[in-house]
Amino acid sequence: MRIPNTVSRVADHTPAPVNERIRRQIEENVAMFGNAGPEILERRLQELDREWDIERVLETNAATVMLLGALFSVTKNRAWFLLSAISAGFLLQHAVQGWCPPVIWFRRLGFRTASEIDYERYALKALRGDFRSLPDRGGNGRFAVGAILDAVKR
Repeated sequence: MRIPNTVSRVADHTPAPVNERIRRQIEENVAMFGNAGPEILERRLQELDREWDIERVLETNAATVMLLGALFSVTKNRAWFLLSAISAGFLLQHAVQGWCPPVIWFRRLGFRTASEIDYERYALKALRGDFRSLPDRGGNGRFAVGAILDAVKR
């Protein structure tokens, strides 16, 4: 079994039309907010900092389903433990393969991966000019690591 890489595993298991819709939305956002004033652009960057990526949504969904399964198994019928077990299995499957059945629905609802959110964030930061003042290698051939890390800091 091949374990997919972390960055592309969700997109690799998402239907192409869904990935394309998410990509187009990112492009539209960058075009719209990149041409907006600095206050609106800053507000959008703050929204991106608060946006839940698909990993967080899946973890929250799985934990909720597992807790409900445990609660119902204690208060209703022990067979409800199966709900917790199935949810835990889906979460494990997603951790290893990058896919599980809820991914399909969450992607169709528009939940993005962290790298897709970062793609929009850094495009907007570049348009805002955050990377203009980065020093070049200069005469010593070294990057100013602190300045570069400060530029990409959230």
